[in-house]
Amino acid sequence: MKKQLNTRRDFVKKAIVATAGISIIPRHVMGGPNFLAPSDQLTKAVIGVGGMGQGHLNYEGTKLLAICDADGKHLANTLKKVGNDVKGYRDFRDVLQRPDIDIVHIATPPHWHGIMSVMAAEAGKDVWCEKPMTRTIGEGKRVVEAMKQHGRMFRLNTWFRFKDNFYGMGTPVKKLKKVVDSGALGWPLKVTISGVTGFNWKFYWVGKENLKPEAVPAHLDYNMWLGPAPEKPYNPHRVHSTFRGYWDYDGGGLGDMGQHYIDPVQYFLGKDNTSPIKVEVDAPQQHYDAIGTWRKIVFTYADGCQIILDGANQDKGAAYIEGPNGKIFNGFKSTIPNIEGIVNSIPDPEEQISTFTESVKTRQKFALNEENGHRSATVVNMGVIALRLGRTLEFDPVKQEFINDEEANRLINQPMRSSWAY
Repeated sequence: MKKQLNTRRDFVKKAIVATAGISIIPRHVMGGPNFLAPSDQLTKAVIGVGGMGQGHLNYEGTKLLAICDADGKHLANTLKKVGNDVKGYRDFRDVLQRPDIDIVHIATPPHWHGIMSVMAAEAGKDVWCEKPMTRTIGEGKRVVEAMKQHGRMFRLNTWFRFKDNFYGMGTPVKKLKKVVDSGALGWPLKVTISGVTGFNWKFYWVGKENLKPEAVPAHLDYNMWLGPAPEKPYNPHRVHSTFRGYWDYDGGGLGDMGQHYIDPVQYFLGKDNTSPIKVEVDAPQQHYDAIGTWRKIVFTYADGCQIILDGANQDKGAAYIEGPNGKIFNGFKSTIPNIEGIVNSIPDPEEQISTFTESVKTRQKFALNEENGHRSATVVNMGVIALRLGRTLEFDPVKQEFINDEEANRLINQPMRSSWAY
């Protein structure tokens, strides 16, 4: 039986040795950016096949070679669907050691996103990661650094800035960006995200307090499922379809939907290279372990623009975007005369790569990559920290840390279990 790599450090050491022997470098990199012909098929692995991973077993221009899950039932059931060419793994580090895999699709709970993305980059893989990009601000910074250091391509799997109608707005984000860029609404702008404006904060993602310890099912490697997260007794509500209700793994409805909703706002407000300077919360006191609901979270940027997350739908007449000169409502209704004419008169935004296989083959950044993805994830994680602490926080977008608040800054880089520490 093959000896397992016991720690992240063991994995990194072995990866370095393997790289020196040119055995871990993916085939499309060995001959430079054009080594893989455009007609050739990229190979991939999916890590986490219990939920979101099921929807990404196949996508255009790729061949699935491996799947991985800490739950033996998830793994066995998926192997029945994917055919004999696909190998199953319980430990993702075994997947990363395969030199024949180009892309790693990370569909695990968010507490794994950052560390798996970094380790995949160290192993020479390109990364497609589910949202939220990372569970903490510090993890996001490390992903950005790792992708740059190792020359990897990264895709974050929220697509509304470049594809499909944007929830209740009934329009692609491109039209919203063109109106904002036109200046017709004036400046600064206020964006309200609520049930009134066409969004759902999914407050059913809440945790249960005082969970009773239960026996770990034989088919689940609970230690691996926890990974870098704090060691806590097993309870079925802590894992799988309800994990989002616990701070150790996600951020409730804010963590689940926040980046879907906020990333397009960062894009059309032109904030891809910065972050808010303040976050305010109105919410019940949160439990130390189980996530609860909230009434309102407000983010303010240095230029006065605001994003308002109205969880209680308090503003019944809210516009989605409001400026000094006009408003845009759910369904792209507006107080601006001839808004469609304005849209048609403005050039389209610069074209972006919106197919990840193209990004991998050309070595050009994907539309939503580790850099702008980290910035929109930071907005979400600022909200999570303010919610947990129950107070207003001020933030330095350049240093990416909170101002004069040691307790908040401790939540930027939360401790990991020793074997997984960066």
